[in-house]
Amino acid sequence: MEPQRSPLLEVRGNIQLKRPPVKAPSRLPLPGTRFKRGPDQMEDALEPEKKRTRGLDTVAKIATSRPRAPALTTVPQTQGQTTAPKVPKKTGPRCSTAVATALKNQKPGPAAPAQKPGAAAPVLGGRKPTKRPAWDLKGQLCDLNAELKCCRERTQTLDQENQQLQDQLREAQQQAKSLGAECRTLEGELARAQAQAEQGQQELGNLRARVLELEEQLGTQQGLVQELQKEQLGLQEERRGLAARLEEQERRLQASEAALSGSQAEVASLRQEATTQAALLVEQGERLHGLEMERRRLHNQLQELKGNIRVFCRVRPVLPGEPTPPPGFLLFPSGPGGPSDPPTRLSLSRSDERRGTLSGAPAPPTRHDFSFDRVFPPGSGQDEVFEEIAMLIQSALDGYPVCIFAYGQTGSGKTFTMEGGPGGDPQVEGLIPRALRHLFSVAQELGGQGWTYSFVASYVEIYNETVRDLLATGTRKGQGGECEIRRAGPGSEELTVTNARYVSVSCEKEVEALLHLAHQNRAVARTAQNERSSRSHSVFQLQISGEHAGRGLQCGAPLSLVDLAGSERLDPGLTLGPGERERLRETQAINSSLSTLGLVIMALSNKESHVPYRNSKLTYLLQNSLGGSAKMLMFVNISPLEENVSESLNSLRFASKVNQCVIGTAQANRK
Repeated sequence: MEPQRSPLLEVRGNIQLKRPPVKAPSRLPLPGTRFKRGPDQMEDALEPEKKRTRGLDTVAKIATSRPRAPALTTVPQTQGQTTAPKVPKKTGPRCSTAVATALKNQKPGPAAPAQKPGAAAPVLGGRKPTKRPAWDLKGQLCDLNAELKCCRERTQTLDQENQQLQDQLREAQQQAKSLGAECRTLEGELARAQAQAEQGQQELGNLRARVLELEEQLGTQQGLVQELQKEQLGLQEERRGLAARLEEQERRLQASEAALSGSQAEVASLRQEATTQAALLVEQGERLHGLEMERRRLHNQLQELKGNIRVFCRVRPVLPGEPTPPPGFLLFPSGPGGPSDPPTRLSLSRSDERRGTLSGAPAPPTRHDFSFDRVFPPGSGQDEVFEEIAMLIQSALDGYPVCIFAYGQTGSGKTFTMEGGPGGDPQVEGLIPRALRHLFSVAQELGGQGWTYSFVASYVEIYNETVRDLLATGTRKGQGGECEIRRAGPGSEELTVTNARYVSVSCEKEVEALLHLAHQNRAVARTAQNERSSRSHSVFQLQISGEHAGRGLQCGAPLSLVDLAGSERLDPGLTLGPGERERLRETQAINSSLSTLGLVIMALSNKESHVPYRNSKLTYLLQNSLGGSAKMLMFVNISPLEENVSESLNSLRFASKVNQCVIGTAQANRK
């Protein structure tokens, strides 16, 4: 389909076609002027005018041949005035359609140009006018003036038509605007009518669906009514059966009431007996509590009789690849009761090649005898060692601070005694896991008597007088400098380690995880006596808190299990490299803290007014576990090899000094 051409474009084209051509400046002489020219010059001057006349005739033919729209209104215009054509404003499609409709309804008619009477018409009957001779200048001038007047009249007529077309365009635009507003109003009403129709259709669909749903519900209800009628018949039958049973139950109820009266008397007697049993139970509870308190007192008295500071000596077995010691190097004399008594003495022989007799023969070996609270030969197992200290561990639950040390040279078996061997073998478990298993078991038994216990564990090491947290994980590993020993609060005697991790434990699995983590974080190094030697003091502390809610009793005490670093004497003539200098600083720090530990124990034994706890981080941390209210046990571990006899003698002599110390009576921390 060919697109319609806008009426405005058609009008604009008509105006452009009817516009008169631009006149060139005339070469004709103006009226009143005189030119003296010859005939040839006059002919040359008139030649352009002939061409211009032909051009005007052509324009007149085109203008008269096109149809003209009849004027809607006649606008008077003064002669000589021309009106500039106005450009129509752009309107929308609706306005263009309205203007096109208005222009189509008008029928074009020919408009004859006005001619001056007496003047020759440019075109008459399709014949060209006769050409005037060249010498008839006045006639030619009259013809030109007539043509000029016709062109002016035609221009005036076209201006009037243009003004009329513009007025028609404005009226058409106004009509299009009003029609557009009316169209929009009708479109809005149509949209509302369509929305109402859609809503009506939707409501009609909903009503139809509702009708179907109600019909379905009606069918269901009718089925239910039939079922209920059947059920009603069954219930009536059942009611008759129940009525019969009710009569039977009433007869049985009368018999039960008679039996109840007899049972009430029996219940009264049972209540009286229960009251008697409750009073007896309270009495037994009081007696049991008294017995428990007596047990604790006797247990503490027994531990005091054994000594509040005891020293055990343990000799490790010879490991594969080590030389067998000579016969008689280590002897374990029997106790007063014979071989059945546990050994308490140790005899060590030492031969000195530098000494000799007058005859030149080597001097006989020197024998050194030591006596301790208990001596464990190389064949003693971990279970035998723990059985000896189990009662001491029990004192921690009773509210007494308990501290157990493992002292000795490097490679003498201190870490094995405290933590156990690798592989998780139950037979080689150390004192720490066995002690906690024992505490959990006894705490569970005391729970039947009304006691509840809680356990909080911490594990730190003291390396070169720096406290490190062995339970640190993640980014906190190795940040030992941030840990400091501080009082728990103003006026409190309890000590705590800042930034250390305190873990609440309640079973063996949790303790095993903590020991495994601490074993990975502990500082070790290779020494002359041991491939993997502990170069720090490890301190495992378990804070025990007990409460008897029924009697308002509370008790609390720390259990400290300490694996001291290996003690070695320094060789002043040894050439030291960079690595040996680091080992030298470690050894100096270890020996200094061990010396301070001996000084603290001596000061406590001598009842001195000043005890140098603060001379070492180790003694300062264990201050509450070393005083008169604590129970201490030291394991001195020695090597069975003859090459380590010098270090073994130093360890045994230090342990003998500690064994001779007597500390005051321990007191339980109770409230």
